[in-house]
Amino acid sequence: MKLAPEGDWILGPTFNATAKHHESIQALWETKWRFPCSIGVYPFHDGKLEDFEPVFSRLIKLNINDGYSDAYTSAFFPTCDSLLEKARSLTSAKNHAEASSLYFRIAALYRISRFPFLNSDIKRQAFEAQKSAYLSATKHWIDPIVEENIPHTFRKDGDGETIPVYVRVPVTASAKSPVPTVILITGLDGYRPDNTQRTHEFLARGWATVIVEIPGTADCPADAKDPKSPDRLWDSVFKWMGERKLFDMKNVVAWGLSCGAYYAVRIAYTHKNCLRGAVGQGAGVHHFFDEGWLRRVDGHEYPFDLTPALTQKFGYDSVEDLYKKSQDDFSLVSAGIVEKPSTRLLLVNGTNDGLMPLEDSMLLMNYGTPKEAR
Repeated sequence: MKLAPEGDWILGPTFNATAKHHESIQALWETKWRFPCSIGVYPFHDGKLEDFEPVFSRLIKLNINDGYSDAYTSAFFPTCDSLLEKARSLTSAKNHAEASSLYFRIAALYRISRFPFLNSDIKRQAFEAQKSAYLSATKHWIDPIVEENIPHTFRKDGDGETIPVYVRVPVTASAKSPVPTVILITGLDGYRPDNTQRTHEFLARGWATVIVEIPGTADCPADAKDPKSPDRLWDSVFKWMGERKLFDMKNVVAWGLSCGAYYAVRIAYTHKNCLRGAVGQGAGVHHFFDEGWLRRVDGHEYPFDLTPALTQKFGYDSVEDLYKKSQDDFSLVSAGIVEKPSTRLLLVNGTNDGLMPLEDSMLLMNYGTPKEAR
């Protein structure tokens, strides 16, 4: 088994270490999650510590340590139900600002409840509830986030018929004055209703946002098992965008995050003529699929074991299949994609990334069109 691309991984001794937060739900909360929750940053953006603290106290008391379990997910529902009652009362009183604040908090609770992957009916129920709360939170904005269902015109067997996306467009946009647009490509656990601040930043610059989920996750209709399914997905998305007339099709950028960065790199090659540029933030494109890497990744910084989610995301029947087959099936190097010319591509990552190895961003420098990196 090949343990590293060239000698040791850049991650160093941490590669073989198991992070403390994997010991228990108490360790996860106390050593990794409570602080970001207290300041409202990923993955707790839009949320409040006062909502999460009692949920995690209950999880700790009941010794519920498996984030993939229905017991973990269900523990969040009573708090969500209580806040929903208050939010609906405020909505009935037309106090939309306070109701919106509560709906954001509810959506954040449902987000963490359905982590790390939609592997059960209860997880799916939580995701549906998250979407409902989130759209309730945003619908009274001047420039609201709305859901659109794009016809998957270029689908094949294994693909679904429609592509659900979230769209936010400045009110000033029109057919006579289309606006630059960011296609925001989501990740393994961050889905469409998880991008409030990003859309704020884009809107402040006069840009539209089209948020698209990746194959094998959330509501994405693309065949998880087919490495070429995202190419058909983007064909349909770009066709729809062109027909809407609100998007400046000469100024479109794709930005992918974590698992989504893989697709941002791929689209930079496969649809280079449709894009002004692309950003791959934490892109795993080849070494990420290395069996040696995957066999250690569960001990790294992801809150729960990562490989069960990756196995389902890429459509494999077992974790062993993920280990043995994914590099041959999904590597952009093995597929020859990176040998081709690309649009302008910015790669962003850090030496301590234990999920998507920095080696992959470095590897891309050796192929095709010159890249930019930070």
